[in-house]
Amino acid sequence: MKSQKRFEGIIVPHITPFTEKGELNLEALRTCIHFWIEAGVDGLMPCGSNGEAPYLAWEERRKIIATVLEEAGSKTAVLAGTGAPSTWETIRLTKDAADLGVDAAVVVTPYYFRLSNREIISHYKAVLEAVDIPIILYSVPKFTGYALEPSTIAKLAKEYSQVAGVKDSSGNIATITETIRLVGNRIAVLAGTADVVLPTLALGGKGAVIAVANPYPKLCKSLYMSYVEGNQQKAAQLQAVVTQINEILVKKHNQLSAIKEAMRMLGLPAGYPRKPALPLEEPAKAEVKRLVDYVAGLKL
Repeated sequence: MKSQKRFEGIIVPHITPFTEKGELNLEALRTCIHFWIEAGVDGLMPCGSNGEAPYLAWEERRKIIATVLEEAGSKTAVLAGTGAPSTWETIRLTKDAADLGVDAAVVVTPYYFRLSNREIISHYKAVLEAVDIPIILYSVPKFTGYALEPSTIAKLAKEYSQVAGVKDSSGNIATITETIRLVGNRIAVLAGTADVVLPTLALGGKGAVIAVANPYPKLCKSLYMSYVEGNQQKAAQLQAVVTQINEILVKKHNQLSAIKEAMRMLGLPAGYPRKPALPLEEPAKAEVKRLVDYVAGLKL
């Protein structure tokens, strides 16, 4: 396999900047990449949920991943989202990402149609047998309608050494606990929602791939480092702040729009969401502004 990197710490499942007309803005993306890298993040994940992957054309995904790889260089890991509704397209996208030189592919469960465990396992086996790079399994039931079961993750991790981790965005601590019990000594179990970062780390998880790291990468990295360095009190304090940010930017509003709005308020060229997602309306913008001002005033 190409990469022997460890997938841990804070990984940004980053946004894709678009112009107001909905076109890719790669120069804006380059500026954002520098911001994330300077904040000390441990990885970048282009073409995930926050990158509006279902709204991207095949050629656009290639351009985005190539841009991220070029800017990241050897400074941080690049884990590209390559999931799609069909196994055929997922293999195509994963092969593309491998050819471009990513450190790993993050493969979401197929979405739109609800699948049985037999079909999910068959899907992942086909992908794992088609490529030779590390694969991070990705469970995000809020978008796909179902969650990866810990037993399914364990089966795939046992049969395929390429399975390097799992991004669990269920927010379900019981599921995360069982997953860590079954595979935590073999693969990286990563929190996929910001409100469970500290619990996941305390249970034996290796890090987090979280939306709020887009506008607040230093804050998220500080939470991770506080835990690693044994400062539990500070880690708990930072988790409370990260959870509060998550409640507004991810849970209350359309996260594609709210995260970009927060970044814009922080001076970053996050651009517009791609339609059908729309920029936030004024009352929501005002709420995001209050949050941004509140976080700016904290002594962390």
